[in-house]
Amino acid sequence: MQTTSEAFLKLIQIMDELREQCPWDRKQTIQTLRPMTIEETFELVDAITETDWKGIREELGDLLLHIVFYSKIGKEQGKFTLEEVITGINEKLVARHPHIYGDVKVENDEDVKRNWEKLKLKEGKKSVLSGVPKSLPATVKSMRLQEKAKQVGFEWEAKEQVWQKVEEESKELQEAVASGDRDKIEDELGDLIFSLINYARFLHIDAENALERTNKKFISRFTEMEQKALATGRHLNDMTLDEMDAIWNAIKQQQYK
Repeated sequence: MQTTSEAFLKLIQIMDELREQCPWDRKQTIQTLRPMTIEETFELVDAITETDWKGIREELGDLLLHIVFYSKIGKEQGKFTLEEVITGINEKLVARHPHIYGDVKVENDEDVKRNWEKLKLKEGKKSVLSGVPKSLPATVKSMRLQEKAKQVGFEWEAKEQVWQKVEEESKELQEAVASGDRDKIEDELGDLIFSLINYARFLHIDAENALERTNKKFISRFTEMEQKALATGRHLNDMTLDEMDAIWNAIKQQQYK
């Protein structure tokens, strides 16, 4: 049985060999790896959503390979080494956890997050909101922005206040719809979604994961509806909405039993 250190060194050795001997691996750049890294990340997210531990293990391995791959290219380009990558995160973790490696006192995880943001500002960050990747999916980005704003006290006190904001934004959306102004409708719809994400946060619910669960549920029910229609010799585009709705409701009732 290999130790963690031995297994990691073996991965580095394999990466060195592939980069030297494999035409495909030798050809890759940070730009060509980027879309594959994004895909691997979402595959990990899928495995986490499904609580697929075997899948999580495999996808983490794929991401670890990408980290080693980028570091190999970084070394070839004279930009950084894998050792510098590891040393950098080690130093950052120690510096960002003075309540463990220093004399700072904290009461709970919220204190930890507040200290984290304060330390980042001391390190040169110009805004509490900096560090949120521009390319993050909008739902995830909203959650991160709200969490960061919370660390400086820009936060509602209770979930009831947040729900009032949801209702307010919903009313403003309906007013925009009545006006027919598409730009205003889009703005107000965005505000409503943002406030709903905020409400989810107050309920301690991951809005992105909640929406993905609904996506998966819709896919499951819709494909089953297609199958049930085909079993009667019909296609959905030959059925009325009422007929499809009857099948849909029957599927829902069966799933909730």
